[in-house]
Amino acid sequence: MLRRKITDNLLKWKANPDKHPLLVRGARQVGKTFIIDDFAKKHYKSYIYVNFESGPEYARLFDEGLDKKTLMRLISSMFVGTPIVPGDTLLFLDEIQYCPRAWVALKFLSGGDLDVIATGSLLSVNKHEVSSYPVGYEEYMDMYSLDFEEFLWALGVDGDLISYVAERTRKGEAIERPIADAFQKYFTWHMVVGGMPDVVSDYVKNNDFNRVLAIQKKIVESCKSDISKYATGVMRTRARECLEAVPYQMGDRFRYVEVKDVKGARRSMYDGSLEWLMDAGVIFKCHNVSEPAMPLKFNRNFDVFKVFLHDTGLLVSMMEAENIFEIVKGNVLVNKGRIAENAVAGEIMRKRGELMHFKRKKNDAEVDFVLSLADGIAAIEVKSGNNNNSKSLDVLMSDRYKVPRGIKFEMTEAYKDDRGVEHYPLFACAFIIPDRSGYAL
Repeated sequence: MLRRKITDNLLKWKANPDKHPLLVRGARQVGKTFIIDDFAKKHYKSYIYVNFESGPEYARLFDEGLDKKTLMRLISSMFVGTPIVPGDTLLFLDEIQYCPRAWVALKFLSGGDLDVIATGSLLSVNKHEVSSYPVGYEEYMDMYSLDFEEFLWALGVDGDLISYVAERTRKGEAIERPIADAFQKYFTWHMVVGGMPDVVSDYVKNNDFNRVLAIQKKIVESCKSDISKYATGVMRTRARECLEAVPYQMGDRFRYVEVKDVKGARRSMYDGSLEWLMDAGVIFKCHNVSEPAMPLKFNRNFDVFKVFLHDTGLLVSMMEAENIFEIVKGNVLVNKGRIAENAVAGEIMRKRGELMHFKRKKNDAEVDFVLSLADGIAAIEVKSGNNNNSKSLDVLMSDRYKVPRGIKFEMTEAYKDDRGVEHYPLFACAFIIPDRSGYAL
């Protein structure tokens, strides 16, 4: 079984006496059902599982009144033989987007004898049918495919060694060359394999990149099938076109006119389709900011953004097969380093829940990502080589912008140059970016 960080967050949620029903969001096939099912069986005396996709008859539970007493009575009648143990029973509502009234009911189930966890993969599908969102009565966790550290656990890398590398990296200290080389090799494997649980499990078992590619392509096709099944009208075609355009626009400003060779293509034609893919957890948007200054959110330009795929392994599988074997051989310069940029974007998104970058129209400065950290703004560049030139970081750290930290991920060891720019190996992105994703009591 794959070890996932979200399990620790679920335990913290369970221990909170003031918790509300929990909604776990994420793309299809990232392992939500498996992890919550395992969590329920290990940590509750009683467990009720409801899947609205495979068992649409469960929606009848919510056809009557949504008050707590009615809901408890109906649940007890449908799950005879499964006692509701006050404070030690979990109700798991899987794929809740297929039953909008169950989503509304989370408000009435809050604070009762049941702990409630719901999951949703395509929450945008029936969002318009939810009559009253349970604002203030539900909590959220986002679940993604495996990050680099979880991938290392799956490979069986020693936990003490991972902690050693993470600690040295956070301190900006160099790591012994054989260890650094090993971790860079693991990171390139993670770029190719990605973090989808089925893919990682098969790779760990068979160590076969051809099998990896075959499984990834099936997942991509299932994503396209979801679009055909759940998107409506012309969005079915345009969402697929947007998805297929991601590998070719990655790293640059997303341009609607380049989605497909259609004369007069414009934002109004594709914007809704991009939002559908984002709500489904398939892509991340990385908005440009007008100024690299706090608070960054206030400086976002919602009309200018880059797009990244949620799983770098799936991204690689959508490109030429030769890319896989080039990366495995250590050539991360493939696709001008944009695959590496997508990998770093994924690590940042898992830890921060958002992505932003900075680029001036006059091209005087451009950095791949900007973050708000405890000590101010950090400007980040991702370079696949080991070029010491950091022109854009120099500009942002100058008196003009006064950004306090410049960080560069590249093929190098950890050091700080005489301009104050921090240089790290590519895999360090998994360790030096503070994690805000944890469930806090």
